[in-house]
Amino acid sequence: VHFIFEWLGVATGVELYRWLKKAEAKKRPRSPNTTQDHDFFSPSNFAVIVGCILGAGIFNKLLFVLEVPQAWEQYGWASLALGQTIVGGLIGGMLGVEIAKKIVGVKHSTGDLFVVPFCVGLVVGRIGCFLAGLNDGTYGVATSLPWGMDFGDGVLRHPTQIYDMLWCVAMLILVKINYSKWQAVSGLTFKVMFAGYLLWRLLVDGIKPVPYPYLWGWSAIQWACLVVLLGYLPFLVRDFSR
Repeated sequence: VHFIFEWLGVATGVELYRWLKKAEAKKRPRSPNTTQDHDFFSPSNFAVIVGCILGAGIFNKLLFVLEVPQAWEQYGWASLALGQTIVGGLIGGMLGVEIAKKIVGVKHSTGDLFVVPFCVGLVVGRIGCFLAGLNDGTYGVATSLPWGMDFGDGVLRHPTQIYDMLWCVAMLILVKINYSKWQAVSGLTFKVMFAGYLLWRLLVDGIKPVPYPYLWGWSAIQWACLVVLLGYLPFLVRDFSR
């Protein structure tokens, strides 16, 4: 069930991105110099897609190994097939895109159209995480709150998968309200989503079981969120000031 919803989320996100890309291309005037820039499979766009996939795939697994190093110690390279992290994929995908853009000379922002597909795809994927229960590592710690849920071990826990879905809905509403202003600065909408999700995960992962505690008892995902946030916030502040 988790596998089905995971890949259904990916497929939904990809199709939404393609649809938004086509809709954007129809709105913009075309010229001989810019026609290819808006085609989904143009050389420049294809390079960005490849960069995104490679970066996301590498950091997805790398952060998982840091999050659960005992899996690496027990299974070695086979542990890479045991899990993954959305945070690692998001960070790696962003880095991969930026590197690919430098290589092919793309100067304009390519991230704003990714916001809605990411949020919708994440909601679909988290349904699978929720249904997987204790077989998935995304549930929360024990809670006495009235909405605590028993995932099969008799313990009422924070349904952090649902919390993630609610964050996505809140982000979509925020984008809907503010996009007419934010689109004045290309890339600002993506920066808000990217920084917002890292901040969210830094906080919400504090009420999840920590597979391997690092400094302050934080998980590798929390530390990755903090480090990248500190490096990314100046760009977000810059774009907001613009």
